Amino acid sequence: MAGAEGPFIVATDYIKALPATVAVHFPRPPVLLGCDGFGRSETREALRDFFEVDAKNIAYAALWGLHLEGKLAAAALVAA
Repeated sequence: MAGAEGPFIVATDYIKALPATVAVHFPRPPVLLGCDGFGRSETREALRDFFEVDAKNIAYAALWGLHLEGKLAAAALVAA
């Protein structure tokens, strides 16, 4: 991964602490997304939406990572 460009996004249905344990092995700090709780939703899809780990939030996390790297303007992030 050392030569990879762009942000790293780590998403899990489990608590963020799980991917945080491997984050130290990434060449750059990744954006971590996780479900820090349980029993809040009747379906896995609803759970992912509630904890912002669904597809739209993973895409937004990638944009946020690009913004942190200085590769995406704040205005573009707000527009997203």
